[in-house]
Amino acid sequence: MTPLELFCNILRILDLREGILFEIGQATEGREGGTRVLPQLKVPVSGYIRRMGSLPEPEMHLSNKTPLGIRFIKHVKRSNLSFRSHQAVVLVVTFFAYTCYHAARKTTSVVKSALDPQSSPEVGLKVMPWKSLYLESSPANNSSQVLGNGWAPFNGNDGTKLLGDLDVAFLAVYAIGMYFSGHLGDRLNLRIFLTVGMLGTGLFTSLFGAGYWLKMHSFYYFLVFQMLAGLLQSTGWPSVVAVVGNWFGKSKRGLIMGIWNAHTSVGNISGSLIASSLLSYGWGWSFVVPGLIIAFVGLVVFLFLPVSPESVGAQQEDDIMDSPKKNGKEIREPFLRSDSDDDDKAVEFIQAWKIPGVAPFALCLFFAKLVAYTFLYWLPFYISHTAIDGKYLSSGAAGNLSTLFDIGGVLGGILAGHISDSLNARAITAASFMYGAIPALYLYRSYGHVSLTMNIILMFITGIFVNGPYALITTAVSADLGTHSSLKGSSRALATVTAIIDGTGSVGAAVGPLLTGYISATSWNDVFTMLMGAALVAGLFLTRLVMAEVAAKIEESRSHTRSAVAGELDV
Repeated sequence: MTPLELFCNILRILDLREGILFEIGQATEGREGGTRVLPQLKVPVSGYIRRMGSLPEPEMHLSNKTPLGIRFIKHVKRSNLSFRSHQAVVLVVTFFAYTCYHAARKTTSVVKSALDPQSSPEVGLKVMPWKSLYLESSPANNSSQVLGNGWAPFNGNDGTKLLGDLDVAFLAVYAIGMYFSGHLGDRLNLRIFLTVGMLGTGLFTSLFGAGYWLKMHSFYYFLVFQMLAGLLQSTGWPSVVAVVGNWFGKSKRGLIMGIWNAHTSVGNISGSLIASSLLSYGWGWSFVVPGLIIAFVGLVVFLFLPVSPESVGAQQEDDIMDSPKKNGKEIREPFLRSDSDDDDKAVEFIQAWKIPGVAPFALCLFFAKLVAYTFLYWLPFYISHTAIDGKYLSSGAAGNLSTLFDIGGVLGGILAGHISDSLNARAITAASFMYGAIPALYLYRSYGHVSLTMNIILMFITGIFVNGPYALITTAVSADLGTHSSLKGSSRALATVTAIIDGTGSVGAAVGPLLTGYISATSWNDVFTMLMGAALVAGLFLTRLVMAEVAAKIEESRSHTRSAVAGELDV
């Protein structure tokens, strides 16, 4: 049995409450003239009966599709939840779900200082991220806080390289897994798929930390669980974007998702604070606690997350944005769907690549995430090794200060979403932000050392321009393209499209920090030149889409002018 078959079987078992599974190949369908053996395929009985059309669907099926937590709330209220209430639940649950994903992901960079005391400046984080402490020493003496003698095999001469290998392995498996997760996400129940991903992430993150108590010193032990954690982490993003996209239409999707996308920065900051606060008790706790948290939130997802309006029978109100799914659509659907369901079939992987706009935005995100993740992994190190106003920040203060980049990214995501909604121009907005990142990067490298105030301002601005398009593309743009008109009725493409775009971007996320590790040994000026070049290329990939949007705006303006002139002539 292959791993994919095993994974699908686990999901089938979890979905038994949705409908009894049985072997159609071993069943027979009664006919007046005898019996007929059906094709070999496992599906829930409810889905089989619905496609036969011979028996009415039981009314209890919809109730079974509704998450238990939502059913409990309805029972307590003695009334159904409004559409807005369901939307609020979706935003809150998915926000905390992906916050936990990022918090668990951030742990490794924080614990580097315990595994290899000379590797990471991210130690001693305070509650106030901008609080700083100066050291008069040179970079050579500005080593990280030493937590014991480290942990073999990471405290040897090649410790930094081994930790870098863990980062690259995680991101590489994450990027590859993203493509498969999107393919599965459009074919499986997203609530259960996301739950399994979060429970698995919590398990493997905790097992990585368990090496502390098991006295494990084999590099391959940590490598295997880091890769498995990366694989399970890939289930998160396609799932949460698909669910949010099901509940929110295009008109205000950019602003809503821009605000919602703050979970990335909140996860990074909270993950740093949680992990660093537990280091003094043993570095294993810095993995186990985030692992337990994401597993607990995974259970919350299973109990409360409504995948779509149709899955819970929510009726859209007149003033609510249209969901990409049709109101009159059949609301009862099996967990594992048959290919014969032509009215709601999942889009194929190659077909998703051919959707207009997917390839340009995916390639744009490759370079956008290259820049963003280089800052994520290397900014604290860069700050602690750069003299600001002639002084060097302590490693703990550098880690604190670097969180301002994430805070700027929150504002950038909101601004990019709001502007793209107002202009109805995703490509123009994303490209403008990427081009704006070029002077921001140049100014931060050239003048960030002048004073602490100047460094804070320029870092914050850089965060706005770097993370703005990254947030826009991975949320609103992915949701838009996942419901593109070219899909011809195939409404279940959100997870696949999201996975293609973010998976391609995740390859860049692995490449950027890897290249920076080599280039920074020679010159940080070369690193920033690479980042500015990446931002330029990211913007250029959207050139055709930008020109199309500009042409559409010009035509729209001319149309309004002609209408106004025609109105005056009629008068």
